[in-house]
Amino acid sequence: GWTIFDRLYAINGTLFVVTSTPENVPERRLLISSGYGIHNGEEEVRKRRPSDKDMRIVTPEEAQHLFGTHAATRLDGVSFFINDPNQFISHYYHWAAELLFGLWRTYASLDTFITPDGHTTLPTPRRMLFSHIDSTQWRDYAAMNEWILRGAFPSLGMEFTDDWADRASMQVPFVFDRVILADRAAAAEGDPFKATWRTASNAFELRGSPSWWAPIRKSVLEFSGLPAEWIVGPDPGSAAENQKPVITYISRQDWGRRMLRQADHEKLVEELYGLRDRYGYEVNVVSMDKLSRAEQFHLAGRTTIMMGIHGNGLTSLVWMRPTPCSTVIEFFIPNGIAFDYEYTTRALGMVHYGVWDNVYVFICFHLLSNAYRHMLCRTFTRPNVPRFPKYPDGFQGNAIPLNGTVVAQLVQERLTLGSVDDTP
Repeated sequence: GWTIFDRLYAINGTLFVVTSTPENVPERRLLISSGYGIHNGEEEVRKRRPSDKDMRIVTPEEAQHLFGTHAATRLDGVSFFINDPNQFISHYYHWAAELLFGLWRTYASLDTFITPDGHTTLPTPRRMLFSHIDSTQWRDYAAMNEWILRGAFPSLGMEFTDDWADRASMQVPFVFDRVILADRAAAAEGDPFKATWRTASNAFELRGSPSWWAPIRKSVLEFSGLPAEWIVGPDPGSAAENQKPVITYISRQDWGRRMLRQADHEKLVEELYGLRDRYGYEVNVVSMDKLSRAEQFHLAGRTTIMMGIHGNGLTSLVWMRPTPCSTVIEFFIPNGIAFDYEYTTRALGMVHYGVWDNVYVFICFHLLSNAYRHMLCRTFTRPNVPRFPKYPDGFQGNAIPLNGTVVAQLVQERLTLGSVDDTP
């Protein structure tokens, strides 16, 4: 689902991989799909299987016969080619933390020495081409997608399905210098996806720098106007001397869907403000939709601990600065779990915790040969997380329970990383 091609040809709307060793090319279904929408069922899966109309793998001799006497017109530089339907693209999380995540992680495998301050030898992509969506279908309702794209790649050109059809109708060959090909359906065929449920996870099988995301984060935050000391800043070991930790609780209490019980929300806020008053931390309780786009990026770029109920607002974690203390804490209905933000956090080198309140555990008394069930608040992190996503009744509900005291204790543990608390 994430493939780098050099000298990829296109004619009549079909991509051509031209190689003297076609037997070394992976199965076509691992590279590309038909671009049909992703739905459940065997028949739906068959509709996504690629055909010769989507991609052909040919030898140079076959290519010469197919292309005739036409010299291929060169499309110079690096192209991001997205073969996905419009199903997920117009969503902030899927755009930033899946599509752009996977594209850039694949491309970044070509520079394994990307530095923490975002320096890379990779040329900026010249164009982004969508073969199955039109120019009205890639923006999200909050206008975050375009902010990210214009911030990360200010000079990037964009082409859509009409442009792809234009090129096909010309019936002349084009050749891309270098293509990063993204295909969501093909990514779902990969073993890493089957283990993580995240399409971008396949790209992480490639080599890469631990700071692979730093160039994107730096460009977007600079575009957003965040001061440079927060984008890179001091060595994490000395950060405490210069910048106080920033705790950000992304609230959904005004959203009307997937919310905490009101009393639990209020208790959490009380506990977080208690940390602020005792230790001097900066605490922000925000509804992201109430902030401007620049304000959202400023806040996320400064945040050390981000928390909230599973939801789109947590996508902002991709703009956090990875340090030993950087943590995302995600609240779920008891026994519910989704891996969207859990995987994304870990892929950036940070720590993720899930929180369940009011879950039953068995307390055993060996001497009495007895046991009883007790309800408590459970926090969990890798490797002790459920194997599969779970969406029990109430996952989308407005009465999700939470123990704010336990969450505040976890925050303090993460910010001190086991150091002795001698505050009176």
